[in-house]
Amino acid sequence: MNKPLLFATESYSYLKKKLLSQSGFDDGSLEINRFPDGERYMRINTDVDHRHVIIIGGTISDSDTLEMYDLASAAVKYGAESLTLAIPYFGYSTMERAVKYGEVVTAKTRATLLSSIPRTSQGNKVILIDLHTEGLPHYFESGIRPVHLYSKPVILDACRSLYGNDFILASTDAGRAKWVESLANDLQVNAAFIFKRRISGTQTQVAGINADVQGKKVIIYDDMIRTGGSIISAAKAYLQAGALEISVITTHGLFVGESLEKMKQAGCVKKIVCTDTHPNAYLIQDPFLEVRTVANLLRQKLLE
Repeated sequence: MNKPLLFATESYSYLKKKLLSQSGFDDGSLEINRFPDGERYMRINTDVDHRHVIIIGGTISDSDTLEMYDLASAAVKYGAESLTLAIPYFGYSTMERAVKYGEVVTAKTRATLLSSIPRTSQGNKVILIDLHTEGLPHYFESGIRPVHLYSKPVILDACRSLYGNDFILASTDAGRAKWVESLANDLQVNAAFIFKRRISGTQTQVAGINADVQGKKVIIYDDMIRTGGSIISAAKAYLQAGALEISVITTHGLFVGESLEKMKQAGCVKKIVCTDTHPNAYLIQDPFLEVRTVANLLRQKLLE
């Protein structure tokens, strides 16, 4: 019996290599070149006819989104029996609703685009990891089956590696409190979150903290870090409330621009741990940042 055939977009070739280093997959070969005008040439070199095809990619940019869409559509055209899109990081996940008139709900338009990939005989599936909002899977249509995979085992292990069971698990604000409380219950530690008060359209002010962090080590968890501003603000608030030490764990480390260096220079965070769901984190080499892989977690789900 053939193993699932594994492909990846260019940005996620590192995660494909990690999965191929384990058993369970056949290597799908691609030829990718670019014309002088920037257009992309793609060719699937491995026969996909009557095969279960898995494509690892992310909507981390418009180009990456279209690369995955084009590859998936071609795999169906050339006879793939089933199709699974593994999307470690779903971009535009914070644009899941319109707040102002005329705003484009890009999370939905991306889901609609991927839903339009032709259907294989055994159906199409998309695997998403630690989404920013629970409602996003409902944006997928046309019979594609979304699966929300939680990286909780990776996060819990990272927490224990940092401080054992002697710490408080905290969030940057009340919006993430429910998820942090769930993690804290599994770890059997106390949870904390910050109350914020908005003072302008772009500024918020810490109004209080719901738990006593005096003399305690604190791990702040957030699902993603972009610029690090919320992390720095929260870390300072917990330190001002008497916390002994702050470390940070995130699933999706985007680390836009010089954000990692900014967090390091702020001096309020001892260490950051993230997963390799986003290529930016994988490319960073800095002892301040520990990157853990989701390859084992993803492998289990892909081979179910």
